[in-house]
Order: sequence, then C-alpha cells, then structure tokens
Amino acid sequence: MPRARDLRPRHQQIAADLRDLIMRGDLGPGTQLPSTSQLVARYGAANATIQHALKSLKDEGFLDSRVGKGVYVRDRQPLVVDAAAYIAPAPGSFRYQLLAVTTAVPPADVVDGLRLDPGTATVVRNRILFHDDQPVELSSSYYPAEIAAGTTLARPAKIRGGAPQVLAELGFPQRSFVDRISARPPTVEETEALDLPDGTPVIRQLRVIHSDGGRPVEASVLIKGAHRYELLYRQTVASE
Repeated sequence: MPRARDLRPRHQQIAADLRDLIMRGDLGPGTQLPSTSQLVARYGAANATIQHALKSLKDEGFLDSRVGKGVYVRDRQPLVVDAAAYIAPAPGSFRYQLLAVTTAVPPADVVDGLRLDPGTATVVRNRILFHDDQPVELSSSYYPAEIAAGTTLARPAKIRGGAPQVLAELGFPQRSFVDRISARPPTVEETEALDLPDGTPVIRQLRVIHSDGGRPVEASVLIKGAHRYELLYRQTVASE
C-alpha cells in the first residue's frame, strides 16, 4: 500500500518530528536541542523554517530558549487525568468559571445520548476550567429540562456540592457513564477561549451519565487542548 504524502507545511512536519521525540522521552527535560545550523542540515530546511518550527513548540510549552545558551526541552508536566474517573479535576491549582446557563437544543450526539426527541431543549451549563490561571478546558453539561427546570441546575450560579449531589437529591443518583473520546481541529471560538497555539488539535470528550434503570440524566461535552493533556486508562485483567 503506497504511503500517504505529508502535505503539511515543512515547519509543521519538523515540529511534529521533534514533538514526537520529546513526548516519547528520547529528548528528555533539560536536553539541549541541536543548533539551528545542525537542524537545518538534518532536515534540509531553511533557517526560517527551523525557527518557525521551534517557535511552534515553544508556544506549546515543549521548548524554552536560554539567552546565549540555546534551546532546551522544558520540564513540562502534562495534565494526566484518569479518563475512566475524570469529570472534574481535584481542587488546588484548578478553578472553574461559569460562563452561562441557558436553555438550548443540544448537538445531535447529545440528543442521542440523552435519548431525546429531535428539537427538544435542555438546560445547559457552560464553564471554562483554569489550571495555574491558564485556560485548559471548555465544558458544556446538558440536562433534560424535565429534570433540571426550576432546580439549581438551571440557575446562573455555581452549585454547592456540584451537579452529582443535585441529581441525587432529585432522585437521579449517578450509577454509570459512557465516554466517547475523539480529536479534531478546534473551532475559532475554542482556539480563542483556550489560547491554543497554531495547529493544535483538541480532544473532545462526550460523557453520558446514567441513573437507575440506565436512564441518561446528564451529557457533558469537554473540550481540551491536546498539547496539555494525557489521558490515562486502567483496566484490571482477570486471571484465568
């Protein structure tokens, strides 16, 4: 089978190669990159192309320039989240900002997840998550109006104890959830809100939460900058 041709600009190809070396640990934290002239020779690219690639990686937090010394791999710690358990981060350097609480018809995959009729409105809570004052995630949580209307879920204020507690008090305790995770280029709004470097994709996580009897009671769409996150999965393997 013929290999697909990489049609990306040359600086993106070079940045992708260096990024891969960093993420797999071949270029560890504190490692000095080869000089610009060495990178020019290695990749057969112009000086300006190399500088463009390095700037992209600096913007993403992978590299750091030291005046008079060169370019080094940063001791960059990704936000490692347990994908199976993750819905809200631990307290500390994280904080949420509530953006809006509205009533709206959700995306088609949320409609399917909540088993709603097409065109059915839901209560939507939109938030942005910050880590060390940097925007790292946009979230939209959708609730069937028949459950959320007239409750604290529909009020434009933070919820003491969080949505799971409110749902439990309403008689809909969370029993299980299903995640669907995909990656794609960001929208203009996502790029601006999350301050994404050029060319950075986002991770889209759709989580549908079920209560007793398998009834879906919440669907959340979480958008994360892919350059900041590492999703961790664990699975216990039963012995024979």
